[in-house]
Amino acid sequence: MPPPRSTTKSEVLRGLVDRVVFHNEDNGYCILKVVPEGRRDVVGLVGKAPRVVAGEEFEARGVWEPNRDFGPQFKADALKLRRPDSLAGIERYLGSGLIEGIGPKYAKRMVEKFGPKIFDIIENESKKLEEVEGVGTKRRAEIRESWMKQKSIHGIMLFLHQHGISSSRALRIYRTYGEDAQAVLKENPYRLAQDIRGIGFKTADDIAYQLGVAEDAPERIKAGILHVLETAAGNGHCCFPESEVVIKAAELLGVEALIAPQVEALISSDHIERHGAFLYLPHLRAAEQSIAASVKKLTASPAAYPSLDEDAALGWVMKKTGKELAESQQRAVREALHQRLLIITGGPGVGKTTILRSILLILQSKQVKLVLAAPTGRAAKRLAESTGMEAKTLHRLLEYQGDGRWGRHRGKPLAGDLFVVDEASMIDAPLMAQFLAALPDGAHLLIVGDADQLPSVGPGMVLHDLIASEKVPCVKLTEIFRQAASSRIITSAHAINRGQMPDLKSSRTSDFFFLQHSEPEEIKHTLVELAHTRLAAKYGLDPIRDIQVLTPMNRNLLGTISLNQSLQLALNPPNELKFEIERFGITFRVGDKVIQTHNNYDKEVFNGDIGHIVTIDSDPVKVHVRYDADRIVAYEPGELDELQLAYALSIHKSQGSEFPCVIIPVSTQHYVLLERSLIYTAITRAKKLCVLVGDERALSLAVSRQESRKRWTGLRGMIG
Repeated sequence: MPPPRSTTKSEVLRGLVDRVVFHNEDNGYCILKVVPEGRRDVVGLVGKAPRVVAGEEFEARGVWEPNRDFGPQFKADALKLRRPDSLAGIERYLGSGLIEGIGPKYAKRMVEKFGPKIFDIIENESKKLEEVEGVGTKRRAEIRESWMKQKSIHGIMLFLHQHGISSSRALRIYRTYGEDAQAVLKENPYRLAQDIRGIGFKTADDIAYQLGVAEDAPERIKAGILHVLETAAGNGHCCFPESEVVIKAAELLGVEALIAPQVEALISSDHIERHGAFLYLPHLRAAEQSIAASVKKLTASPAAYPSLDEDAALGWVMKKTGKELAESQQRAVREALHQRLLIITGGPGVGKTTILRSILLILQSKQVKLVLAAPTGRAAKRLAESTGMEAKTLHRLLEYQGDGRWGRHRGKPLAGDLFVVDEASMIDAPLMAQFLAALPDGAHLLIVGDADQLPSVGPGMVLHDLIASEKVPCVKLTEIFRQAASSRIITSAHAINRGQMPDLKSSRTSDFFFLQHSEPEEIKHTLVELAHTRLAAKYGLDPIRDIQVLTPMNRNLLGTISLNQSLQLALNPPNELKFEIERFGITFRVGDKVIQTHNNYDKEVFNGDIGHIVTIDSDPVKVHVRYDADRIVAYEPGELDELQLAYALSIHKSQGSEFPCVIIPVSTQHYVLLERSLIYTAITRAKKLCVLVGDERALSLAVSRQESRKRWTGLRGMIG
């Protein structure tokens, strides 16, 4: 029979699962070899199912798609599986390894002995299994116990599906609660939003509705209030005005009069805390309190470094580095030698790196044990390169073990004399609390960062609050040094930071350009053209490795998703000699630039790591990504949801990184996110060349707004 042709029209395919090529238990993604009804040949099928077993009968709805490596395969939007009826299917099913105690040999014997009644025999008359050669009392008990467990799983999945829960969500629910899943959902379906990543309040509310939970049920109202506070935390707030919580919860739930009593109930049960006019999630209140306590302890005593002659040390370090330190830089070095806790802050070109390296060299010469860290892998790499010393991510330094567990903490502190943390504006309150708690007694701490950059993605404005408290010794660097002052990237960034429009006039020798275009389509076309040909030709840049597009958001025509598709097509187009694979709505191709979006401690790749796809294997399917010069990481198909294309990144994702050339679209299409620190952060990612493409009105709007500064936190007051 000829192979099926690719179609775009949805159709139904039924048949038997011949082999499970791949199945990801976390998200249900599977690659199967199946035998469709009325055919003898085996074809490929991809879809999602909470579990799948060879021998099962399937019904799938989807379309046929071409695949250069595997031939036409069926892409299922919906996939249902059930136990087989045919003897061949039953034998395959029992011999698949699903049921403990039964392999292919025993499956064959059982089907020969009992035929299609074997399922009923196992469940209701398992004693008869001992009539099968080789099955004794122990094996029979093992088989029945395993069978009943699988039946329980099947029953839970059926219950979840009957209430409109997709297979992938059903699987996550089962993996979280096990055999208690039905009981948990019946008692309080809103626990899903608390316990399972990826299931938020609205999804839990839909499930609760399916289960018949009333609109005014106390558990629904409590869950809605918690959702408002969790959403606030997701937007960077550590606390939120109680009056605003009530308003937002009422809008969400439609039951305004019932909100206040449930706020009190949540406070009584310690699910939230009230402090003045604000409500906190307890872990965020605890994080800010912990930071404040650690800061007070550090500032309570002066530095305790080995004695040294500061004048001689400054002369020595200037001779060693070959760099003359300005008076303001020398004052900063002296201050670092006097303080147990010091913040050094300032924008680009003000000499933070020079000062830091001088401090470290002086103290290293006195055998002070130095420990350097930064929030991300790229920031840690930059810190190591600029200082010539080892630097780790904070997560690695603190030996993060996943699921909120840390190897280093107050009870098992770090070892070191001076701890240096760079790019501190990126550190949120929970991470800073964990880090400070893990410092050993007698430690010194030097915090380096630019407080005017975007604040952390997570809750808090730790660096800003520490400086604003005026209780923490701080060196604020403002002098732009001569070499840096010749860079329009740096002068433009400082102008924007002061709320002033940068000089947009073009110059052949400039490293900063603004290209005026008003329409999003024009901006996108120009941006792709710049990355593809114009900048590469003029400046000798590698379009993929040297040029980075940074954009404020992910959605719309000028968001990362759309730009990545266009840039991929221009910079790394499809080619018969290039393998590619489509997963989770993204086509990954050999040569693509990609970014890791989650911390993966097993693979030792972390959120924000950028790499390039070097090979894609077809059997078994694996995608190999090169990170750095010599580290290659393999991904199975179901793991590709950890990767995204990285030709265009969100500005938030770019924090802690530098790129030879940065291109930034600036459009009123990004109105909601246009603000000063966003543009400032994007521009300061560029090392050699920065090009803004867009509407001058949008840039003016961004320069005039400081929305990211509007975060509700309590840290400043706690320190004071």
